[in-house]
Amino acid sequence: MNDYYAILGVSRDADQSEIKKAYRKKARELHPDYGGDEDAFKELSVAYETLSDPEKRRMYDIGGADAARGGGYAGDSFDFGDILSTMFGGAFGGGFGGGGGPQSRTRQGREQLTRIEITLEEATFGAHREISLNTYVACDVCHGSMCEPGSEPTTCGTCSGAGYSIQTQQTMLGTMRTQVPCPTCQGYGTVIEQPCHECAGQGRVRTRRSLTIDIPAGAGDGMRLRLAGQGEVGPGGGPNGDLYVDIVEKRHPTFSRQGDDLYMTVTIPMTAAALGSTFELDTLDGKQSITVKPGTQPGDELRLSGLGVRHLQRPGRGDLHIGINVEIPRKLDDRSRELLEELSAVRGEESARPEKQGSSFFDKLRETFTGQ
Repeated sequence: MNDYYAILGVSRDADQSEIKKAYRKKARELHPDYGGDEDAFKELSVAYETLSDPEKRRMYDIGGADAARGGGYAGDSFDFGDILSTMFGGAFGGGFGGGGGPQSRTRQGREQLTRIEITLEEATFGAHREISLNTYVACDVCHGSMCEPGSEPTTCGTCSGAGYSIQTQQTMLGTMRTQVPCPTCQGYGTVIEQPCHECAGQGRVRTRRSLTIDIPAGAGDGMRLRLAGQGEVGPGGGPNGDLYVDIVEKRHPTFSRQGDDLYMTVTIPMTAAALGSTFELDTLDGKQSITVKPGTQPGDELRLSGLGVRHLQRPGRGDLHIGINVEIPRKLDDRSRELLEELSAVRGEESARPEKQGSSFFDKLRETFTGQ
């Protein structure tokens, strides 16, 4: 069995960039147009096409070239379809596409996943954000054809474009025929004799791509957006896969979010709490006039309707909840102390007033029978 890694001159743990670089170097040496050996060049192309495809490479590492071509055997396992094909003269199409003809080099690209951080303001009102990601895009030299400009795939001389060949074997049951992928074109029916120099015959190149995405109003932490057809382009200029974007919401210094409601705390002087006050408050919608009623207590809450986060995919917004914290001065000047002492005397607040405990079950029972 030919060792595809040895043919390319790379180690078995080589990454895609090393494989691509080795192929380009050897392709120039072996290409028939430059005096190279045609069979060696075809063998090199098969090796590169197998090892540059992650799935084919995985299958090759498991079971060799036959496994990579989908020919059936991979180690000690076998494809039951191949057994049926052998027994019934190919009526079941073997393990290769059911006898439907050559495979297409064009395949859909894989899905991709990325993440983006958004602010509370972007979550509340929605936003347009530009992101960038490493992905495959169509080769701008061959435009997905995989061929060097001015050339095109040629019909495979081994299978005459069928993509498969029939192997005949004499057994005790008679003549058995098995349909297998063509070893020359790997089942595609054509051979790319002049691969594109830019993409090494893949029809796509890996690069960093930028795009603008819409963050919907009401988006939140943990939400996943699906952007159809924005993932990587497929081999041979195939259709793009989908792109998924995970949303991470940044922590806001002032507001906390629970669902579509926002919460914050403001601190007011004790005099403002006792006498009442009006002040301006910065919200996501700008400054808002807030009125604190006389006698406001620590822990009281004000609620501003419709100043929270916009609901996702339905009209309206959540509310803004404002918790009140009353500030008690730690130090007093002489005049302030004098005024507070006068107020305390007027209100009779010189001593603490214990809170009355609620009646117990036995107290209520005693009141029922004694009338006290």
